[in-house]
Amino acid sequence: MRLGTISEATNSTIMHPNLYGLDASALVEFESLLLQSDTATAFAAMRTAAQKDGIQLAICSAYRSFDKQLSIWNAKATGKRQLLDLQHQPIDFMSLSSQQIIDSILLWSALPGTSRHHWGTDIDVYDANNINHDNLQLVAKEYQAGGPCHSLYLWLQQNAQQFGFYFPFQHGKSGVSTEEWHLSYFPIASGYTSLFCGQDLAKVLDNAEFELKQPTLTQLDKLVSHYVKFVAHPPC
Repeated sequence: MRLGTISEATNSTIMHPNLYGLDASALVEFESLLLQSDTATAFAAMRTAAQKDGIQLAICSAYRSFDKQLSIWNAKATGKRQLLDLQHQPIDFMSLSSQQIIDSILLWSALPGTSRHHWGTDIDVYDANNINHDNLQLVAKEYQAGGPCHSLYLWLQQNAQQFGFYFPFQHGKSGVSTEEWHLSYFPIASGYTSLFCGQDLAKVLDNAEFELKQPTLTQLDKLVSHYVKFVAHPPC
């Protein structure tokens, strides 16, 4: 499945279009979601183990296309979708400069083409025994003590790594804000991180229609280094 925002001419010059959300043809269907095949197998095994401990491990977000990430970015960049600070409190959009808008978006949402959800290796998870998907907000308090997904978070800290999963976004260890709900399948995602090419991303973004394009492109190398390459790794 090739995706529509980027022209075929541009797409054909990208060495690994799947890394930027442009090609999902290698992914497999997993209960109405798309995942990288090894990731799907590992998640199924981890879910079975969690069930034995009374936790209903469920996915609320898996693969996300470039077009979908683009729509999220544009909505936030135009004030149509609420921006949140590090404490998940609303930010006054009208008071922000262009750079402040970019920085605020990147607290919780990736630049199109840079989301790890493009890879099919990364998932957002929750405990379906304790919270309904429709009520889920994906905020820290849901995964902290007293929250509906706290037991899940503790279980994942103890068990996720044996199935190949880890938390790539950790305080002080990644450019992205801490996300207790975001898991990455390390055996595949680590290779994708190495293959990610800033020059290819620049081609993709140069041919896309997105808000705050020029101020974003002028700092693209820094953004790739900070938000794509700078992520936590599981301990040896």
